[in-house]
Amino acid sequence: MSGGKESVIVMSDEEVELKKRGYSLGTSLGEGSYAKVKSAFSEKLQKRVALKIINRKKVPKDFREKFLPRELQIIGRVDHQNVIKMYELMEFHNKVYIAMEHAGHGDLLEFIKLRGAIPEEKAKVMFSQLAHAINYLHNRFIVHRDLKCENVLLDSTNSIKVTDFGFARTFQAGDISKTFCGSAAYAAPEVLRGQPYHLPLHDVWAMGVILYIMACGSMPYDDSNIKKMVKDQTEKRVSFSKSKPVSEICKTLVHRILEPNSKKRTTIPQMFEHPWLSGLSKS
Repeated sequence: MSGGKESVIVMSDEEVELKKRGYSLGTSLGEGSYAKVKSAFSEKLQKRVALKIINRKKVPKDFREKFLPRELQIIGRVDHQNVIKMYELMEFHNKVYIAMEHAGHGDLLEFIKLRGAIPEEKAKVMFSQLAHAINYLHNRFIVHRDLKCENVLLDSTNSIKVTDFGFARTFQAGDISKTFCGSAAYAAPEVLRGQPYHLPLHDVWAMGVILYIMACGSMPYDDSNIKKMVKDQTEKRVSFSKSKPVSEICKTLVHRILEPNSKKRTTIPQMFEHPWLSGLSKS
């Protein structure tokens, strides 16, 4: 007879509560300022999901009272193949749990860091998927306001899945905002200057930054000096590396999206008409 003790698995209160609801917690997928994301297995769905956990006690008051209710309202309304799907919303122990689609191939930033610039034929497909997702949101009067490579996930087939609606809000045609949201590296010059901006144009500029990163494998601007970055943006200083050739037709689309004059900036429907994307616009 063995004298060794049997190991006892002790479950936290959180794990017990989730188990009751049919979720087994797995590894950590990431952590942001106010939330962490863990993988979990859903008994009901019989598949792996991503579980976003927001601690109400730790988040700032404005986030708890303004941004969080918006996020929860918006993610319950969206249904598009290139936007992360929400399966269930739970709340206990002062925490909000959002069970979402699990995108197994990580985020676009990791993908590019690992592989470098994306070949243009593949970049066309991925950027077209991103444009369709944002067009879908804008047509439903939703702006994301935190578009960046880290918030663009990839599923097992490397299809785009837009995620993280923490700064998203609804709007009406003609609405303007002064709220600075998201990452400075992806923000339009009017946003960085603190000028009132038309909401959808916030997302459009960020899409231009993402397209540049896809094509070049690097950032279009250096965000370590915001004042200089705004100057470079307004003077249309976007240079392309000679070591990673980008087609002239792709460059023209990048320039049209990264247009400092917001009235002249290319719209998403115009992107679909652009020669670089037009062959894929029916996808």
